[in-house]
Parts: sequence; C-alpha cells; structure tokens
Amino acid sequence: MSDNIPFEIQVEIVRRLPVKSLLQCRSVSKAWKSLIDSSPFIAGYNGSSHGLLCLNGSGDNPDTDMAVIWNVSIRKAVAVVIPNVGFEIYETNLYETNLGFGVCRVTLDPKIIKITHFNGYANMRGISRDETVDPWQVQVFAVSTWSWRSPYNNLPRKSIKFGYSTIVIDGFLYWLAIDRFTLTGAIAKCNLIISFDITSEEFREVGLPNSLAHQCSRNMKISKLRESLVVLEHGAEANNAIFSVWMMGDGVPQLFTKLFTFNVNAPHGATIRGFRKTGEPIIEIVEDHGISKLVVYEPHSKQIDNLGCDGLDFFCQVHPYMETLLLLDQPDRNIL
Repeated sequence: MSDNIPFEIQVEIVRRLPVKSLLQCRSVSKAWKSLIDSSPFIAGYNGSSHGLLCLNGSGDNPDTDMAVIWNVSIRKAVAVVIPNVGFEIYETNLYETNLGFGVCRVTLDPKIIKITHFNGYANMRGISRDETVDPWQVQVFAVSTWSWRSPYNNLPRKSIKFGYSTIVIDGFLYWLAIDRFTLTGAIAKCNLIISFDITSEEFREVGLPNSLAHQCSRNMKISKLRESLVVLEHGAEANNAIFSVWMMGDGVPQLFTKLFTFNVNAPHGATIRGFRKTGEPIIEIVEDHGISKLVVYEPHSKQIDNLGCDGLDFFCQVHPYMETLLLLDQPDRNIL
C-alpha cells in the first residue's frame, strides 16, 4: 500500500478485508503483521463467538475431559483440559456436568463454563446422595488467564436441573431448565430458562408463559432466531409434526410472543434444526429406512421447500457462521 496514505487510513482499509486476505497481508511487512496480530485489531475486527467452535470429548485420562476451541477461518485451535470436580462417583451418574461456551462482549475473552450438579434421576435408580456435599459447583475457564476459577456471583437454586443444549446470544448463555419443588405434599415441576452473563458471570432466571412452563420438557427446546432467543414447542397429531415458535422480547421474563405455528407431514418424526438468516425454520424430516432430509418452512406462504440435503444420519443444529480473528494472538497450545 502506498506510503502516501496515512497509516490510520491503511488500518481502516485493512479492517474491511475478509479473514483469508488478512492472513495473506501478514506476509507483506512486519508492520502489517504486528498490526493484524495485535489484540486491539483482533478485538475491533469481530467479536462474535460465532466465529469460534468449542468441541468437547473424553480424553485418555478418565479424570478429565478435553475441549478444543477452534477458529475455522484462521485454522487455529487451542485445547483446554476440563477437570472433574473431585467427586469419585461419576460412574453412578449421581452428578452430571453441563458445559457452555461464549465470548465476553466487553473484553472478547473466550470462556468455558462448567456446571456440575446433582442428577435428580439418580434417586429414581435407588442411588443415595450425600447431603453434606454441595450439589452445585460452577467453574469458569478464561482463555486470557488460561485457568479455571469459581465465579464471584450467585449460583442457581439447588432445585434447578439444567438441560443439555446451550444457546449463546450477545454475550449471554441460555439453558432450558426444570425447577422441582414441593406442592401440597407432592413433587411438582415447571420449566424455565436460566441465563448466564459471560461478562459479569451472573446467573438469572427467566420465567416462561404458563403454557410453556407446564409443558412436557421433552417437547421443548431453545434455539436462536437472528439475535433473539426462541423456544420451540413440538407436538404430534396423526402423521403430522406440529411446531410452535415463541420469541423472547428484550430479555424480559415471561414476555414471550408466539410467532407462528405450523405442521409438516412426518410419520417418522421431525425436528427444527435452526433458522435461516431471514427467519425461516430449517426442519429435519425422518423418512423411510432412517433417511433424513432438510426442508425450509416459509411462514408467509406456508410453503415447505426441500433443500436437497438427504442422509442416513441425523443432522446437527444449524447456525449462521461469522469470520473472526479471535485466537490469532494466542500461543500455540498442543493437545497432549
């Protein structure tokens, strides 16, 4: 780039390049490499966790798991050891662990949150619980410090059981959860949503409308529509799968609006896997012989279009992807 162009303007020009071009520009000069590798430039380029994937699996050590934070755009990954919390009875499934991943919207620091809590179904299998052991343990891993620690703020109530799926939106993690309580001498339960602010590391309870709060939790899940949290309600009638999509409004508890309800012919089952950027739900329909296909439902025309994606295995969740430079300034950390 011409030396006649002020460096500040060069920075603004470079900032508008796609990630692949930026990686090539790092070879132009030491000044450009220093600029692109700097934390301020990386933070200003893109701060969305959509550009990072967090993959979790068991390692060779039975006392630990492994998470890999992966930036697909720059082909860089770092491995994080996830230690158990010290209970020696995991083989009984007395305790279970939920993981969440997101990026702090202020510091752009990638974080993993690990929640270990008592498995409410263990009692149903005759497994006794040590009442002296606190059933909750929450730990947060920050890439910036490369360490695990306990958050400084409030923990969820002990009666709450987390679901396994996590949605991250604008610096918040969300789980669909169940609250168990005693009502007139009997055990009752209701559905709610638990949020976690990745910046302040605070939990919050988000109430649901009565029709969702008392719905069977197996017929519900949460997803993301554009930059809003949605609750997906699922039912069946004859050979049809029936779906309702509820959107949360501005994070206000119990302020959910039903956007639309639709049904698809699916004798063997169907699942909403995500949404297009324009808002149409993407549905997986299971057909004969275990073959699945993806279709799109258009709410205005009520038309269902086949995407031409068929397969023998089930599809995973479908989410938009955004390029990012996060992890570029991190040292290489090999998986041992």
